[in-house]
Amino acid sequence: MIESGYEHRKARVEMLPLIDVVFLLLVFFIYAMMSMAVVPGIEIELPATGKADSVRPHVVSIAIRRDNTMIVDGKRILEDRLIQEVHRLMQANRAQSVQIYADRKSALGLTIRVLDQLKNAGITQVTVACKKRTP
Repeated sequence: MIESGYEHRKARVEMLPLIDVVFLLLVFFIYAMMSMAVVPGIEIELPATGKADSVRPHVVSIAIRRDNTMIVDGKRILEDRLIQEVHRLMQANRAQSVQIYADRKSALGLTIRVLDQLKNAGITQVTVACKKRTP
């Protein structure tokens, strides 16, 4: 019988490439899970101030976006329906105050009109949200 110069070796499964693939899959799935956990919200860039206080519970929130649209507790509202909606939410949620989140690039006149309407409606506990200025 003719013999070749090659020996018959038993097939082996290399572990290092298998471990590399498993770790890559693990990193991929962790990254995918973290991107799925993002909660969409209203995109607002708050102006900065030296001191920022936290929001108290039972507050009706009014968001004034960059394009000057208003959102009251997650619902888009026109300016002429603002006071009715705020009164309705304050009664339903037993809220005692209103928090305004005005985008830094929104029109200042709209924020002033909202403050004026709230004051004329007898709502005196109004705060404007801001973020703490970083040095």
